[in-house]
Amino acid sequence: MSDLNKIFKAYDVRGIVPDELDESVAEAVGAAFVRLTGTKSIVTLHDMRPSSAPLAEALGRGAASQGADVIHGGLGSTDMVYYASGFLDIPGAMITASHNPAKYNGIKLCKSGAKPVGIETGLAEIKQMVADGVPAYDGEPGTVSTRELLPGYAEYLKKLVDISDIRPLKVVVDAGNGMAGYTVPVVFEGLPITTVPLYFELDGSFPNHEANPIDPQNLRDLQKAVKEHRADIGLAFDGDADRCFVVDERGEVVSPSVLTALIATRELAREPGATVIHNLITSRAVPEIVSEHGGAPVRTRVGHSFIKAKMAETKAIFGGEHSGHFYFRDFWFADSGMLAALHTLAALGHDDRPLSAILADFSRYAASGEINSEVGDQAATTQRVKEVYVSQPGVTTDELDGLTVLGDTWWFNLRPSNTEPLLRLNVEAADEVEMAAIRDEVLGLVRGTGSRSE
Repeated sequence: MSDLNKIFKAYDVRGIVPDELDESVAEAVGAAFVRLTGTKSIVTLHDMRPSSAPLAEALGRGAASQGADVIHGGLGSTDMVYYASGFLDIPGAMITASHNPAKYNGIKLCKSGAKPVGIETGLAEIKQMVADGVPAYDGEPGTVSTRELLPGYAEYLKKLVDISDIRPLKVVVDAGNGMAGYTVPVVFEGLPITTVPLYFELDGSFPNHEANPIDPQNLRDLQKAVKEHRADIGLAFDGDADRCFVVDERGEVVSPSVLTALIATRELAREPGATVIHNLITSRAVPEIVSEHGGAPVRTRVGHSFIKAKMAETKAIFGGEHSGHFYFRDFWFADSGMLAALHTLAALGHDDRPLSAILADFSRYAASGEINSEVGDQAATTQRVKEVYVSQPGVTTDELDGLTVLGDTWWFNLRPSNTEPLLRLNVEAADEVEMAAIRDEVLGLVRGTGSRSE
């Protein structure tokens, strides 16, 4: 058996195939998941990695061995699993390692209605059952069938965001050889969109660049293509297409905080006074703009389990994260990169101005982006930084998630990675000069003991 401590993460199961994650582990996870939920049916989908279909079949075998009927949806994006789980009201499993390199694969699980499964909401129990050996089921095994889910998924999204009447747009899409190459053509079908495809061929070896759009170097081809084709907008998706990043007509990368603010205003126009969730790394502009548009901003920790839990608790209409995850109440409180893309296309297509002009109102501050530093002692380093700032006049701190330090015109957050010896720094200030000064000062404190950056 694999080292389960290595592959069971906070939100999913993930590891190197086959050394850490193989079909026997997937089969055991499928069986344990059915015992945990008591479900009579489960739906599975998988991404384009060579190991994904066999792992999905293995997970299905495990589920069927516990008496559950299995619907294999075949190829799909992670938000297609949320759609299937919500629409069919049954638990779902997605085989993917998202943006990780080709040697990895993983399993994302959700309960019926796309409710998240993390280490505190069932994954720890599944891990224990797999470790102990899942008890045999005293009954008939479940049936296994296949079902095409992509057309229904596309139709559902286009009911949530009507873009049939937008002006004609030229859109460059970088699928990164991931699942957006499979879903985009169907979602965009029949719309007044001319698509310029980049890397739509499904290829889990990622021959062109990593399918991780949060890394700026993976957006360079998209930026170049937008300018070369004089496109209205560029879209980049990660490997399992649950995250979306945007490039404007100038080839400039749009901050996910700006997209959060844009989509929030659209949702608030539809439902005035609604609650909008944002994590503590998003720009200070987000709660400002939500309030200005009559909404109720609610701040939460980083991570989809916290966002989804807070959304369900507050019945929030929308939630956004700095990492490019966007969550929608009408999508079972789950995240969908494609739905965020449709909102952005709708805003652009119903306005004669270029995207950069539309978004100018939503970009108010200078941000550092996330900067990682490797440290020997995360807690001690964080405490050292806190001691420098806590006594300064006009400065407040909180520890909702790591250390957040707030000044009158700036803030920064320093939080530890859950899986690596890293501290992650995000800084925002009124302008680039002030942001750079705060950034360099904090990094000097963090790296003062000879730690190295990544």
